[in-house]
Amino acid sequence: MNRSELTPVSPPADGPATGPAHVGYHQELRRAMGGFASFAAGFSFVSILTTVFQLFGLGFGLGGAAFFWTWPLVFVGQLLVALCFAELAARWPISGVIYQWSSRLAGTTTGWFTGWTMIIGQILTVAAAAIAAQAVLPAIWSGFQIVGGSHADPSVASSTGAQNAVVLGCVLLVITTVVNILGIRQMAAATSFGVVIEIVGVIALVLLLFFLPERGPQAVVHNTGWAGDGAYLGAFLASSLMAAYVMVGFDSAGELAEETRSPRRTTPRTILRALIFSGIGGALLILSGLLAASSLTDGNLATGGLSWVLTDRLGGVLGRLLLCCVAVAVFACTLAVQTSGARMIYSMAREGALPFHRHLAKVSPRTGTPIITSIVVGVGAAIALLVNVRQSAIFTALSSLCIAMLYLAYLGVTLPLLVARIRHRGAGPLPDGVDETGRPLFSLGRWGTLVNALAVLFQIGMTVNLLWPRREIYDLTEGTWWLQWSALLFIGLSLALGAGYFLARRLHRRIQLRHVPHTHIEPPAEAVAEPA
Repeated sequence: MNRSELTPVSPPADGPATGPAHVGYHQELRRAMGGFASFAAGFSFVSILTTVFQLFGLGFGLGGAAFFWTWPLVFVGQLLVALCFAELAARWPISGVIYQWSSRLAGTTTGWFTGWTMIIGQILTVAAAAIAAQAVLPAIWSGFQIVGGSHADPSVASSTGAQNAVVLGCVLLVITTVVNILGIRQMAAATSFGVVIEIVGVIALVLLLFFLPERGPQAVVHNTGWAGDGAYLGAFLASSLMAAYVMVGFDSAGELAEETRSPRRTTPRTILRALIFSGIGGALLILSGLLAASSLTDGNLATGGLSWVLTDRLGGVLGRLLLCCVAVAVFACTLAVQTSGARMIYSMAREGALPFHRHLAKVSPRTGTPIITSIVVGVGAAIALLVNVRQSAIFTALSSLCIAMLYLAYLGVTLPLLVARIRHRGAGPLPDGVDETGRPLFSLGRWGTLVNALAVLFQIGMTVNLLWPRREIYDLTEGTWWLQWSALLFIGLSLALGAGYFLARRLHRRIQLRHVPHTHIEPPAEAVAEPA
């Protein structure tokens, strides 16, 4: 093995940021995940059953049937991003990948703010995933509509539906936090089970709905169901929120790289597979739902989404059984997002980059997991829900805000990577090396700069689109200015608070990035053995 395989590219000078090359990360997290479990982590984060069911009605209501075309557009853009991430995952398989990759490419100041944005975005994403239970459980059994009783309006845009979503979401967060605390094996088993159920559910739903068509595929070239007026482009862009929300989180396979066997070989593949499988399955699910819906104009599809299509077209019993698969997917999605956020906090904390870092960086010797960070993410997500308990726009606002923050964090990786490619065009911006099997690391080769540049352009455009102060997304009262501008205000406040801590603690001089050892050199068996 060549020494060049072990040494990461030093980021630009940012104080003493890189530390001695011979000081590496100690293996504390347990390598208990195989290839399928790694794929499951990424696929569960994307979770097409969770997010398509949660936001299908919103996308259709904003753009009509033609909103389908936002899906392939966002998929192509995110595939470009995933290809860049796959390259980085092969070279730096380490927890907290967004923070770590950004820091190693652009310095620890850029990396810290990227990681800070990612942490807040992930906590909000956990909250948004948890309230997806409202789009499913009341449709399975009216008794799940606790607020207002079983006859109350369960619609996600109603006041009773929004409040009930907070109740169900908080209960789900308690369950996922407990599973995360138990250990990585329990988390991997739960997400793997959830992914199997989700894949079976997607296949069954698509086949059943395609065999019950009410119209032909030409329906998606028209905006039937759109109730707006004026130019359609604005509505089309707004409806892309659904696709943008679904196709994120494929990087979570990288977040668990320190707990994955042979991560330099496995993680790049699972990142790409998670997105590609989700892209294909989600497109078929949306198309089959549009073709099978009994009506595109009576308002039911916009308010009830795919849950209404299932119970309407498949009958109460079969429709509810399939919705149970969706409920399992919601659980697995919330669990995967929470795990990913916990690993991001852990990674930054062990660099001394966060408040209370000595506690946040602790790994339980019994479970091999960072217990405190899992609790922090769960509690943070619950707080995000509770402060919005009376906000009827909680679904749309949370979804758009959390995904906009993730897009910003992703941009904190792809933009420095593009700059590095341009600066080091001859030598290449990333270290060469081999994976655990001795094969060359995943690389885009001569296509890297073009793919990277297109990915950056897509991310900038989509971030602006997500943060645009639309009343139909952020302010359903249509008269509260601070709600309409809440996304920009929240991000500005978050960055200001982060900057205050960063400067007060002089973190630009204190953060010490360490060496990432090659993962085919496993720690001694006794170091990872279960305690007696």
